[in-house]
Amino acid sequence: MAFTRPDLGDALPLIASGKVRELYNVDSKSLLFVASDRISAYDVIMENGIPDKGLVLTLITAHWFQYLQKQIPDLKTHFLSLELPPAVPENQRTQLKGRSMLVRKLKVFPVEAIVRGYITGSAWSSYQKAGEVNGKKMPEGLEESQELPEPIYTPSTKAELGQHDENISTEQAATIVGEKYAKRIEELSLKIYKAARDYAKQKGIVIADTKFEFGLDEQTDEVVLVDEVLTPDSSRFWSKSTYKVGQGQDSFDKQFLRDWLTKNGLKGKEGVSMPQDVVEATRAKYLEAFKILTGKSLQDTLQELK
Repeated sequence: MAFTRPDLGDALPLIASGKVRELYNVDSKSLLFVASDRISAYDVIMENGIPDKGLVLTLITAHWFQYLQKQIPDLKTHFLSLELPPAVPENQRTQLKGRSMLVRKLKVFPVEAIVRGYITGSAWSSYQKAGEVNGKKMPEGLEESQELPEPIYTPSTKAELGQHDENISTEQAATIVGEKYAKRIEELSLKIYKAARDYAKQKGIVIADTKFEFGLDEQTDEVVLVDEVLTPDSSRFWSKSTYKVGQGQDSFDKQFLRDWLTKNGLKGKEGVSMPQDVVEATRAKYLEAFKILTGKSLQDTLQELK
């Protein structure tokens, strides 16, 4: 059964609710991120969720944070622990275990940091029309899903719930967050993507593109990686074994759901419930991506948690 929303009563104050996550205030320095099983596509939340999806998002993020900090020693993240704070009521602890992260409270930059290693999705559409992606001139003769000579950083605005993110130039991003921070966000985004791309490729997954978010530690003036990272929700994962240039790819993310919505004329429509076969197929994709990338099943990972 899909877990849609926690009920923490007065134990922890809810300070924000997104498409997938609830954010609770723990104390002056930390927050509790709880990932539900809700799923959105084309900026609309489906009426029903994908069982275990929140567990996958949280535990795959924790796995990446651990790996990336070994690969990029100067990378800082907001992650503190997978342990639940004492204030969480006893009757909620079992269902929140594994889908909750205790994180540092930071000022979040209002840009989405998107890195594309392959040309697909909106980047492919833009390239076909103008030979450009986010205003950047691209090499001639690229085919759909082709790996780019070098990954590119293509930021977007961070829209309010229900609104659409808009692609912006790196210059516009610098205007929004300031030149110094924009440069560091771009530098870190490309470093993180390359480290993750190489790791995933060895495991059998192509990371075509991904989205990061960053915050500012105002005490140290450091740019910090926040939110979820390199999950099937924030990234486009393809199977390396079936990858073929010149066509769309089989994916381990919510592309299956997007395709079903488009095929049935439901793209962007509110109040849509997914049929059971779409729920199960999407869940299977998430679980498969988790096992390939972490080397363990979701069940085994959950049993290892304190």
